[in-house]
Amino acid sequence: MRDGMRGKQSISQHVAQLPLFLLIFGLFSASMIIPAIFAVVTDDLLASRSFFYACLLGVIVFAMIAVAHAGRAPRHGTLGPLLSLFSSFVFLPAILAIPFLEALPTTRFINAYFDMVSSITTTGAALFDDPGRLSDTLHLWRAQVAWMGGLMMWIAASAILAPLHLGGFEVTSQAEPGNTISKRSSMGQVNPRTRLLRSTYALAPTYLALTLLLWLLLIANGDRSLVAVSHAMSVMATSGISPLGGTHDTGVGFGSEAVMMLFMLFSLSRLTFSKDTVTATQGGLWTDPEFRMGLALIIGVPLILFTRHFLGAFDVEAGTEANESGSALWGAMFTVTSFLTTTGFVSSSWGQAQSWSGLETPGLILMGLALVGGGVATTAGGVKLLRVFALYRNGVRELERLVHPHSVSGAGAVGRRLQSNGAFIAWIFFMLFALSLAAVTLLLTLVGASFEDAMVMSVATLATTGPLIEFAADAPITLIELSDVAKVILCGAMVLGRLETLAIIALLTPNLWRG
Repeated sequence: MRDGMRGKQSISQHVAQLPLFLLIFGLFSASMIIPAIFAVVTDDLLASRSFFYACLLGVIVFAMIAVAHAGRAPRHGTLGPLLSLFSSFVFLPAILAIPFLEALPTTRFINAYFDMVSSITTTGAALFDDPGRLSDTLHLWRAQVAWMGGLMMWIAASAILAPLHLGGFEVTSQAEPGNTISKRSSMGQVNPRTRLLRSTYALAPTYLALTLLLWLLLIANGDRSLVAVSHAMSVMATSGISPLGGTHDTGVGFGSEAVMMLFMLFSLSRLTFSKDTVTATQGGLWTDPEFRMGLALIIGVPLILFTRHFLGAFDVEAGTEANESGSALWGAMFTVTSFLTTTGFVSSSWGQAQSWSGLETPGLILMGLALVGGGVATTAGGVKLLRVFALYRNGVRELERLVHPHSVSGAGAVGRRLQSNGAFIAWIFFMLFALSLAAVTLLLTLVGASFEDAMVMSVATLATTGPLIEFAADAPITLIELSDVAKVILCGAMVLGRLETLAIIALLTPNLWRG
């Protein structure tokens, strides 16, 4: 019995010593068995064979490389896990696109690759504007890839980005030189692979349990099983992928929207589900600046839109019945929450809010919400609420100094989460984000896109909020009609938006590799 336990431990240790990208490749390859089984149940034999053969091939390749890697001493550099994460977003979609292409032979590889990059980065940009062109198996695969991509970012946030002070952690107090937390972490020198395993064991069960709970609640509200599981995975991963083409005008009821909005709140702050990143304030969730700022936007922006709609309805002498105004307010509240968390679902009452007032709500508001994004170390994209709070805090302090030049700031529990020059670092990130936005927009215009469409597509991909392409522009943008060069540019923008500019710069810094 002891020999068996030792054998299991040696196998687990050997697997843990494999390159991170190889482990991710093996997990995604093995997960192809799920759509293969689903395709058998739904009598989609072509898709079943495609995913089963791809799964078998991927597992065999993984096993062969793992055996060839046996006996080699692991080499874990400082930026090795970050490079593996980057490779997962760039090269892994080419492998995930193989069964997609085999199950949909009427498309080309570049389209399948684009769709998989959009899924794994949790962008959710719909390349195929007609949901009926894809089978239920492919819809499930897209939502599953996005769900696994979201889990990968959840784990990477605490195991990879936090120790490197990236992904929003650069403005926190733990990234400040001389901090006791930084000293303690540098003295420990925890192995990156050990940190990854600990984060996986801690977060994966929570992520799975929340997804299953949301799936059951959506089924209880009347959604069919495939729609419910796809929406549950999309909400947890903030991908906005739906087999219906969205939640607007598709029969999704108020109960389903309310449940989804409740689970979207997990994307406002890491403290809603974990305290593993040492960024928690002493007061808990209700004193967390990200959560409070997110709630302020969720409540404040719909009220402003509601007031605007109400005045518009008053001007045109429209009816102001309670049910119509309530639907308008709910539609604005759900949609604002969805785009703030970079999910991108639109309420079925969103159109009613516009028709009730006779006014059109500009897509610029949705773009601004997506740019702000959700919380640090969550599946949400965007600039992140903590960076916005750092700039807001600095602005308030400067105004105080105008009134009282010799005043001394009392940080408090909220202030202790940010380092002294956090606003400066947040401003640098904003400038890098703006330069990235300008560069992507310029490249898209050079390949034939109009300026307005290029701006919308740039914001949608860099903020990982694909549904903006449909709802932010005056008319929905047909991605499949873009040139191949434009699709490659958008793929690069999605990877850049998911990993952020600072992480890419870190990979290109030779001094960090030598460290």
